[in-house]
Amino acid sequence: MKFTCIMAISIFPTITYALTVTSWNIEWLSLTPSNRFEQSKRTDTDFQALSRHLKQVSPDVLAFQEVDSIAAIQKVVGDEYTIYFSDRALSHNHKHQFNEINQYTGFAIRDTLQVNDLPDFPLTQGNRLRFASAVTLTHKGKKIQLLSVHLKAGCSGKYSSTSSCKQLKRQGKAINSWLKQVEQRGQHYILLGDFNHNLAYRGDWLWTQMTNGLTYSPRLTSQSTKASCKVRSNRNPNRTHQFRSLIDHIIVSPSLRTSPAIQNTMETKDVLSFNMSDHCPISVTLY
Repeated sequence: MKFTCIMAISIFPTITYALTVTSWNIEWLSLTPSNRFEQSKRTDTDFQALSRHLKQVSPDVLAFQEVDSIAAIQKVVGDEYTIYFSDRALSHNHKHQFNEINQYTGFAIRDTLQVNDLPDFPLTQGNRLRFASAVTLTHKGKKIQLLSVHLKAGCSGKYSSTSSCKQLKRQGKAINSWLKQVEQRGQHYILLGDFNHNLAYRGDWLWTQMTNGLTYSPRLTSQSTKASCKVRSNRNPNRTHQFRSLIDHIIVSPSLRTSPAIQNTMETKDVLSFNMSDHCPISVTLY
């Protein structure tokens, strides 16, 4: 009996219930493309290529950005995921939508996980303000607040007096407010998405603003992540372009244990053969 028990343990290892948490900006993902945005025009083979890449990543939790509809993201993730879509897409939020095509945030989460949908968190005031999608995930008895964000582009480095930087600064203040709220409630959290900014610079102004006044400093899992993503070049569609720094990030509360973030790079042949995205997914393992 003792020998049998030892053999059983070696054949059936203990399940650790680690989860893969991923963020991906899928660049104008839509089933109703716009002539104004060539990137939104995708064939079935393009969708299949996106789906193949996501299956290789195999996330348990996907925070997505730049998705126009639930049907579009469902076509990429398949039937094993439940979609939690931004409230900005609801009919009563019509004033916050564009008439033709929209870039929404949200989550695709495996059906086997325990999730509660939450109201979106507004990032900026205005006619078409950005919304951050929010859910609560229960993992190993812990309730974790997740926020999928897509911040203002055009201010990836140092601060200047441009309208893009001013808008990003306002969004940073909003995120700081959210972080203070979850910290004061003693909650675990994961903040992830397209920040359109390299938070890993030493003394970065946006990171400083986002974390100002917090009792416990969040952990930037992408602090040392190598920028290895290759996308199709805008200047020459037959060549790739590699970004020098990350603008997609995953930030976690110090109470959570995760791996460092990695970029899930796309194959060069796929980048040149299909309409993929101008972002690669970024992932952590949550233990």
